[in-house]
Amino acid sequence: MIHRQISDWDDAYANGPNIAGGDRWPHAWVEPAKIYRETLLAAGRAKLDQAYGNGARNRYDLFVPGATAKGLVVFVHGGFWLRLDKSFWSHLSAGPLAHGYAVAMLSYSLCPQIRIAGIVKEIAAAISIVADMIDGPLLLVGHSAGGHLISRMVSATSPLPVRLAVRIRHAVSISGIHDLRPILSTAMNGHLHIDEAEALAESPALLRPMENARITCWVGGGERAEFVRQSELLANIWTGLGAATATVVEPDRHHFNIIDGLADPAHELTTTLLSG
Repeated sequence: MIHRQISDWDDAYANGPNIAGGDRWPHAWVEPAKIYRETLLAAGRAKLDQAYGNGARNRYDLFVPGATAKGLVVFVHGGFWLRLDKSFWSHLSAGPLAHGYAVAMLSYSLCPQIRIAGIVKEIAAAISIVADMIDGPLLLVGHSAGGHLISRMVSATSPLPVRLAVRIRHAVSISGIHDLRPILSTAMNGHLHIDEAEALAESPALLRPMENARITCWVGGGERAEFVRQSELLANIWTGLGAATATVVEPDRHHFNIIDGLADPAHELTTTLLSG
């Protein structure tokens, strides 16, 4: 019998140092996102840096298809609630846009200027603003910390209004963090300031899913074991609480290139997100 115990929680969640060439990211996303954003803007299919709240980072970009949108995809970025913004990910709109869906890319306030519970409320506020602009189903997708945030949107204690919650057809959490308690043991918590009470209140895996929740937990086969465990954890628990769940471990993908499939209309990540 082999017992597994994690002694170095910082290493358990350290992506860049454990990926060959990991120092390429996030810079590798900057140029393709910029080119895509400028192309859509020139075509009259982008509304950039729109406000959804009073905070300096309460902004979204909205990309729309050439015809009336079939619905809205909302993408929430990662960065451990501490870094990055919407500008790194514009090119990931390409897959859903090719299928006729509008795509909103959200920025949000970052810790330590805000608590994670506050970010959850900001994401709900952003979705409320953008969803009122686009008819049809809502599809939520988030990466890493963004996976946590979209999972919170489909939790029973979601701050989304009921009129929007009932429009959510599918949520896809990519390499999401669904139980915040292990983060309390990392050095980054010196900036996040998560305490036990917040971890219990804001961890999707410790909450019930909202009624009729449908979620896919997508993770790379080459990721840190903690991200695989976190993905399987949410799907396992929420299956037992009545949600429709699925777990996908995509081979030969790590924490950074796992999101690339969203830029490809034919990739299984895109088609899975839009299915149902």
